[in-house]
Amino acid sequence: MDPDGRWTRRGPVDERTAYRRRWGGLTVLIICLLVIVADNTILNVALRTLSDPSKGLGASQAQLAWAINAYTLVFAGLLFTFGILGDRWGRRRMLVSGLIVFGTASTLTAYSQTPEQLIAARAAMGFGAAMVMPQTLSVIRNLFPEEERGRAIGLWAGAVGLALAIGPSAGGLLLENFWWGSIFLINVPFVLIGLSLMFFLVPESRNENPGRLDLLGVALSIPGLVLLIYGVITAGERASLFDVDVYGALLLGVGVLVLFLVHEARTPNPSLDVRFFRDPGFSVSIAVIMVLFFSMAGIIFFLSFYWQSVREFSPLVAGLLILPSALGQMIFAPLSPTLVRLVGRRNLALVGVAVVCCCFAFYTQLQETTPVALIVVFFFLQNSAMAVVLTPATDTIMASVPPGKAGSASAVQNTVRQVSTAMGVAVLGAVISFHYRPAIEPTLTRVTEETHRHPDPSVGESIESTVAFAKTLGASGDALIAPAKTAFLAGLHMAATVSLVTGLLGLLMVWIWMPRGTPAARGREGAGRRERASSEEGESRGEA
Repeated sequence: MDPDGRWTRRGPVDERTAYRRRWGGLTVLIICLLVIVADNTILNVALRTLSDPSKGLGASQAQLAWAINAYTLVFAGLLFTFGILGDRWGRRRMLVSGLIVFGTASTLTAYSQTPEQLIAARAAMGFGAAMVMPQTLSVIRNLFPEEERGRAIGLWAGAVGLALAIGPSAGGLLLENFWWGSIFLINVPFVLIGLSLMFFLVPESRNENPGRLDLLGVALSIPGLVLLIYGVITAGERASLFDVDVYGALLLGVGVLVLFLVHEARTPNPSLDVRFFRDPGFSVSIAVIMVLFFSMAGIIFFLSFYWQSVREFSPLVAGLLILPSALGQMIFAPLSPTLVRLVGRRNLALVGVAVVCCCFAFYTQLQETTPVALIVVFFFLQNSAMAVVLTPATDTIMASVPPGKAGSASAVQNTVRQVSTAMGVAVLGAVISFHYRPAIEPTLTRVTEETHRHPDPSVGESIESTVAFAKTLGASGDALIAPAKTAFLAGLHMAATVSLVTGLLGLLMVWIWMPRGTPAARGREGAGRRERASSEEGESRGEA
């Protein structure tokens, strides 16, 4: 391997063979990516089943929330750490280890007997997923030459869109025909396929000159990210920032991350080289990914409840309705490098973010009677626009760093995406809750007085719990259904408005700060600046 961290000649895949098999290697990485990303969404369609004691585990609303959050918390909290360790210990080795952990944990999740076992097994799945995810991009960075990297990352991004669609639709199909554990057991054959092909198609690569491990940096990053994400998730669940564990976790998490950045700026062998952020292409790309995933994640998450609770579609139908949006990402993500060459990266990003904002504006007008075909068209437009923005943004991030630091850059991108997704679901969920609770409370109070039923306090927190309670009341519960739908839609409109404002902020950032050059050119300029900065630092130390 060269000093920058490209592939080694160990095992069955040497440099020449690795280059010849690079597209096969990309296929293996996409298989790994599909199973990891799909599992982020597959549980959403099973929540109703898992809460049913006769069909599932009889899990409470809080237990269901933590079945989702345990995965997110461990996954996002450890992405950066495993990105760093993959650069040092070997990216293929980390991929193999992560897939084994993920496959084993998936089996344990499928056969969980209690909600507590489900939560613990989901946390273990997040651990394995964190080992796998950052390696997929860093291997692409090291495996493909500069002229092919944009296309490879476009296919990688298209696979993300496919996985996001496969999760709900495959989950709905499995729930229609099998028991709830099948949505996790389905991961195992894909893990076995990935493992069987890994050694023959994916070369080992690492940074051969990583320097001393930044133990303090790694030690600060984990609690900082975990505390921040815990605070965000818990604030969204409770729709409040004023509980001591919520604002305590947020403040402490931000404080620890500030200490992490200060330490990284001063240490000679940082886990995260903060000089990366001096490159405007790197910084703006990270900021755009953050803004878009924040504004999109919450809306997409709560639109799944729109399909099932407002339109009353089955989980299978709700999952299938997401497929056209995935088709948009699958088509336009691989095409985006060609579009960049035709119109320029900045112009393409401006058009893409503007289209996303138009989709958010449409969601502010969504009603129970809005034609399904029209909603599907806007889903398609939104994901197509996201693809043409995110693919060149990701390529810019990866091209801005040397190959030996690819795992670090990949981990930063994935961590930002996960934290932004968690924040989007939490913040926009809180917006919906703030509107939903006071709107449904008068009707809920009247119905409970008339029926002499005293529901759990969580019944007034979400449309799902309200509708479930209404069904237990028989004909008397019908009076709750229409007000619950109206209250939810009002909250959804406000959440879409917040997403629109955030998207417009992203549009402004692209307009002002996004460089006009190609990612490769920006990467060479950034590398030159970092080399000059390192040289100047060395001279200063020598003079001292």
